[in-house]
Amino acid sequence: MTCNQAFSTTQVGSWPRSKKMLKALRGYQKGAVAKDDYLTVAEDEIRRTVALQEKAGLDILVDGEHRRESFYAFITDKVAGTRLMSLADMLDYVEDKAEFEEMLRTMDMPASAVKNPTCIGKLSRREPLALADLKFLKRLTKKPVKITLPGPYLLTRSMWVTELTRKAYPNHIRMADDIVNILREELIELRDNGCDFVQFDEPILTEIFMSEDCDRRTFM
Repeated sequence: MTCNQAFSTTQVGSWPRSKKMLKALRGYQKGAVAKDDYLTVAEDEIRRTVALQEKAGLDILVDGEHRRESFYAFITDKVAGTRLMSLADMLDYVEDKAEFEEMLRTMDMPASAVKNPTCIGKLSRREPLALADLKFLKRLTKKPVKITLPGPYLLTRSMWVTELTRKAYPNHIRMADDIVNILREELIELRDNGCDFVQFDEPILTEIFMSEDCDRRTFM
């Protein structure tokens, strides 16, 4: 991509969901809305999101992540060896139950509402993570596009639950190697299909710089 301006404008990735989108998502999560119907609503939201970005004059467009339950929980549909678990479900498995219960008390939402992708076996891509998102987005605009993906540090921190994960991996490092390989495969496939930018999200890296206790359990 060539730009004459001093810098290019884009958006972080996710967009606020409309009431219609939230209703469809909750129905899909409960099994009351079929996947095709949910995706129809999501694709309408993506069209609206793209139109608003073009109207605002942004240079690099995103799809708003409307197909995803959350910015990283969606990988359980794509990656073998994972299970989507609520934080309430995980209470029996976490390493430090007292610390985990304290974390749940400080959250501003019910533990049953927060879903976490958990590693329960050897990790591998069943299918591309975001290739379908890229192809749909590119049909909607001639501008450069960006795909967002959860980063390897975030996934390693959040997916490891010793009691469940150690059956497949002896330690975090071995699991992280497979996570990096999955993301590398995805990056190459997105590049080869015309993706202009890929953004790896690592929000909890701030703990390394801003927290004295970056070894505590983290869930996004």
